[in-house]
This record gives sequence, structure tokens and C-alpha cells, in this order.
Amino acid sequence: MSDRANKRERKTAPLTLYARLAPQVGLEAQADQIVVTGFGGTLARLGALSVGVASQLAELRTGLPLIAIDGPDEELGLIVRRLARHGLLEYGLRASATGADLVVIEPQLADFWPEWRPLDERDVLALSRFAYMRRRGTEMVLESPLAGALFRICDPQTAATLAMLAAPQKIDALHREAAFPGTELLALLVDCRILFKVEAAGSLGIRAEEGDGNLVLWDFHDLVFHTRSTEGRHANPLGGVYAHADAMPALPAVRPRWPGRKIDLVKHSTQARKSTPAARVLRKRHSTRNFDDRRPITLAELARFLDAAARVSSRWQSQGDFGPAVTYAARPYPSAGASYELELYLAVAACKGLARGFYHYDAGRHALVPIRARPQDVETLLNSAAAAMDAPGVPQIVITIAARFGRVSWKYSSLAYALILKDAGVLTQTLYLIATDMGHGGCAIGTVSVELFARMTGIEFHVEGPVGQFALGRPAPGQRRAGK
Repeated sequence: MSDRANKRERKTAPLTLYARLAPQVGLEAQADQIVVTGFGGTLARLGALSVGVASQLAELRTGLPLIAIDGPDEELGLIVRRLARHGLLEYGLRASATGADLVVIEPQLADFWPEWRPLDERDVLALSRFAYMRRRGTEMVLESPLAGALFRICDPQTAATLAMLAAPQKIDALHREAAFPGTELLALLVDCRILFKVEAAGSLGIRAEEGDGNLVLWDFHDLVFHTRSTEGRHANPLGGVYAHADAMPALPAVRPRWPGRKIDLVKHSTQARKSTPAARVLRKRHSTRNFDDRRPITLAELARFLDAAARVSSRWQSQGDFGPAVTYAARPYPSAGASYELELYLAVAACKGLARGFYHYDAGRHALVPIRARPQDVETLLNSAAAAMDAPGVPQIVITIAARFGRVSWKYSSLAYALILKDAGVLTQTLYLIATDMGHGGCAIGTVSVELFARMTGIEFHVEGPVGQFALGRPAPGQRRAGK
């Protein structure tokens, strides 16, 4: 079919969503069950299926219309949605079963399911200021940190038409474009918050109209950095996967020396290294990944630990000579602009005198406040921490370091998230040193799920979210290996 015929078909025929297996996933019939395979192994076993459902599932290799999945056959719908929850599907939007995809939708959240609500021709739409289009290999993808999926753009003219929405446009005006992508695609993009409705085509308050007041405080690059460098809101590889091992060797652990005569400092520092208490604690600091399950940390020890590391030590208010009046509440560690935006949340597996559960540390009142998180979510957090640490069991306590983002971004532009991460690093070292000084074990954890935290607290991910984690407990015998 020619490009011109494709355009005519698109403008006259309704577009349909087709679910299909992701490229790396396959289906195999084995005896009395269907097995989902991929990544070199078995991903899921679907059990015994009726003949009709088994034949329809076979269509997932090329595409099964969502209208068939949401039809009267409940067995088919349950199975396909199960595959979707495991991130094994993608969705093609096209005019016919044999036609080319206009876009391909790749889920980024585990529970993503494409939906659209009818749009009115008089609706005015605009691109989110967080939306961006980039090259990925030989493809163009449209995505946003607010979206549950990214859109692989298969038609360059569709990309050009969507770019027009940098300025608010009425849908009926877009209809007159030769490459109009269809109201179905627009509705899907609205559902994913890549497009949003504005009051009028000449609206000047687009930033405020796009979301709540907390979202207004975010700069584009900060929100992208936050969501793409943590777990939960993207489907990219994450963690120690050695992605560039085939391209180049690892950099040396110590930088090659600069040329020139060296000035030896060893003779000047030996005595201080031996005698200074702070230096001794720094030398003893190490990461503990194995904890003594027979002797968990006690509530009294935890109280002393939090008091020394994170309790509010003073409060004051600025006079507003160089800006608006602001209140401050200092803690034992330094913080950018004295913002002290970081909060501690404790997932407790074992602590003598404290029930298993999820707590917020109220640094102002030096108190723990229970949070009614689902037990299975607490288990997920603890197990995920253990996996990230490569530990033999769950830590006694996992401390999630969360940021109240607006506390920093209200004042600072362009570097707000960078400041928050620096603060998180400073606090992590403080937790290490206090744990070492008290004879406890601790370990920084590099990955944390923003979606899990949002579910456990009920707080939107862009309002308050995790930027680090730290395991704490009594170390098992033989766990002291300095410098690691």
C-alpha cells in the first residue's frame, strides 16, 4: 500500500490497539500447558487452557485486538492481563490487522494497561513540558517521566504533527493536517500524561495547568533524572549489568599519576591517623551485609542511633533580608542551603522492643510513627534490599532516605535534584559513621523503587520520594572488613 493510501486509510478508518508479545518473549505449547519463554529461560507457566483460548493466545505473536481481550471470554482477559502485569506485552496502534503500526506502546510500569477516554473535537491539547522525543538506535521514541509507557513513533510525519502541540492546539484544527495521527492516539497520550488538556489555545498558564502545585516546582531535567535513575517508573536495565564491558575495559581503581616530582605526605599524617577519634571511626567504617538474627538491634539502640544521626538539633527563621522568610530545622549533618529536606522511613524486620512494620522517623519530636503499609509491600522492600546488597538474608532494618523535593526546588533552579543527591550522600556517610561508632553494621543500598514507596506511603512520587536506602543491624560474627 502506498504512503498516500496509508494516509487516506488513517483519516477514514478508526485505529485499533493490538496487544502482542514483546520481541524477546515467546510462547511454547508443552504437554497440557502454555509456557512463556524469554531471556534464555522460562518466564511463566499458564497452566491448562481451553482450546479456544490457546489458539487466541497464539495470535499474541502478531497481535490480538484489545477489544477481543476485553470481550466476553474472561479466561482470555485474565491471562493476557497477567502477561501485561509481568511486562511481557507491547501494544501496536494501527488501522487494520495487516496494516503497519502507527506507534508501538512499550509499558514502563508493571501495572500499565493502555486506555483512552473519548475526546471532544473542541478540546485543546498541549504537549507536557516533561515530554521529550529522542533517538534510540534507529528509532524515535516519545516519552515522559510522568507516563506509564513510552511511544515508539513508526511514522516520521506523526512525529512532526505531535511536535505542533508544543503550542496548544484544538483537535479539530489538527484534523485538517495531512498526517493527523487519529484521536485514538491523542487519547492514549492524554491518558499517559504526555499530552494534557488546557483551557484555551492561547493559554499562558500551561505550567500550572499541567499538574498540581508540587509538579510546578520540578525542572524537566530533574524529574527525568529522578525517575530514570531509580527503580519503578521505567523498564530500562538497572544496576550492575556491566553494560559496556564489551566496549572497553574497566577504568583503573586508582588514577594514573600525573608527571612531575611528588611531595610525600605519609610522614606528616601517620601520627594523626593513629590518634584522632574521627580518623579511627573513618578507618573502621565498612559495609555489613550479614546480620546476627539471634541478636537483633534493640529499640533503645535504634533511638540512640537516630538521635545522633538525624534528630533536629535547632530551629530558626530567616529575617528575609535576601529573600522571603523561611523556617529552618537543622540536623547533625550539613544540607544544601540548610534545607534539610530528607526524611527517614524505617522498614523493620527485627528490632527488640519494636513491632515488625513500616515507620516514619519524626526528627522534630524524636519519635517513630507507624504507617499502615501492606505487609506484602514491607516484605517486598526488605527482600529487594537484600537482593540489591547480595545479602544472605533480609536486613534487620532498612532505612529509606526520602526527599521532600519542593523544599529544595522552591529555592534552587537547575541544580535542585543534584543538591538533593549530594545531601543524600552526606546523610549516608553520617549513618555509616554513627553505626560504626556504636558497633552496629550498616550498608548503603544503590537501588530503590519510587513506585513501591508511593504505594506504601500514599504520596505521589513527585511530591516526596526515595533517593537512597541504608541497611542497619547488629553484624553477624566475622563481618568486619574495613573499607568495603
